[in-house]
Amino acid sequence: MPLIAIVVAALAIGFEQLIQWKYGPMGIIAFVALTVGIKAKNNMLSGIGAVIIVMLLAQSG
Repeated sequence: MPLIAIVVAALAIGFEQLIQWKYGPMGIIAFVALTVGIKAKNNMLSGIGAVIIVMLLAQSG
């Protein structure tokens, strides 16, 4: 069980670093808002995070 938790934590940190490298601080803010909104079952917060992510993806493409 602890090995699985370490692997999941490493993947989450790696994913966070990838987002920050590619989309900057706004990508981290959007990712955190989306994650917290989903975990807290707060539709407004997760919607804001999703909208920011979509805007960042549209801007880079």
